[in-house]
Parts: sequence; structure tokens; C-alpha cells
Amino acid sequence: MSSANGEIDKICRILPMRKGFLMIIQQLSVFLENKSGRLTEVTEVLRQKNVNISALSIAETSEYGILRLIVSDPAVAMSTLKEQGFSVGLTDVLCLSMPNKPGALALALRLMSDAGLEIEYMYAFSLGDRALAIIRCERIKEAIKVFSDHKIEILKASDLYAF
Repeated sequence: MSSANGEIDKICRILPMRKGFLMIIQQLSVFLENKSGRLTEVTEVLRQKNVNISALSIAETSEYGILRLIVSDPAVAMSTLKEQGFSVGLTDVLCLSMPNKPGALALALRLMSDAGLEIEYMYAFSLGDRALAIIRCERIKEAIKVFSDHKIEILKASDLYAF
């Protein structure tokens, strides 16, 4: 075991992996024009369908933004937003749960780097003693195996919706 792996075991809460549970989360990507009120429109559409937003991120350019959402019902959210004229896609992501301690994210990312796994994008936040990171990578099943092999907790979609 490399020294990074040993540090991960010390820092990360070691949890048994839950067999048979899907650890891939479907994230909505909504393309929005950069104009006032578009984000409000998306959230209103989801509110009307009783779809909860668990996490979101916005990346922007001068003409448009990409709104990335983790929601309680991706299928309903996607179909409803498309009916309202939004350009929407689904992307597979994973969500790591780590201790909210210095170095926990660096060590998890070191595992990905050592395995040759590239991150397309990520967004993260902490709450109390836990930190969550939503990660998009092309070889997501390999990333899940790497994290599972090192006993890094990966949330399933239903875990994330509970927040």
C-alpha cells in the first residue's frame, strides 16, 4: 500500500460498501441563456412538480450558462423542463462523502490520478463533519471501483436526496 493509501485509511471513515446499490447519480445539465429570471424559471418548474434540488452548480460564459442539478426525480425534472422549452441532458456522476478535514479531498483525488482517471468537472461543499464532492469523469465505473477498493464512501442517489 502506498503512503497516500495509508493516509486515506486514516483520514476517511471506513464504511462497508453496500452491495447491490447503484452508486451512479443522474445529474441534469440545463443550458440557460444569460438573462435575468432564467434560473428562477427552472426552479419554479421544478417546484410545481414537487422535485427537490439537492445540489446545483452554475458555470457560465458570456452568452449562456450550464446549470448542473442533482434532483429527487431526474426523469420528471428532465421531461418537465423539456416540455417548457429548456435544453436538458442527463449525465452520470458520483458523490464522495469524506471527512471535513484538511487533505481528505487531496487524498481521494490522488487515488484517481494514480489510476489514470481524469476529472471533467466537480463541485463540492461541506456540512458539519462531512464534505461531499460531486465528480464527473468519463470512466465512472472505474472510479467507483477505485474508491470502493479504498473504502471511500460513495453515496447512492437516495442518500443524496435525503439531505
